[in-house]
Amino acid sequence: MEERNIVCRSCGKELEHKMGRMPCEDLRGWLTISHWKGRESVDHFSFCSVGCMQAWVEDQRTPIPEVFLKSFAEWEHDD
Repeated sequence: MEERNIVCRSCGKELEHKMGRMPCEDLRGWLTISHWKGRESVDHFSFCSVGCMQAWVEDQRTPIPEVFLKSFAEWEHDD
């Protein structure tokens, strides 16, 4: 039976998925996200736990520019 390694997108943990078996048999407890990029274009991301998925999601966020955060400190001191 042919195997395919599934890799956690966050921590790199690997799991062997045997082709021909139902994914629910080998991937029990894992999570998969489908990211639709356009017509007939989709990426799939696998995670071994909710914690790994959460870490990946947080890494996808656009960071708040430092200059914006610093402006609040200046605003508090303007009296």
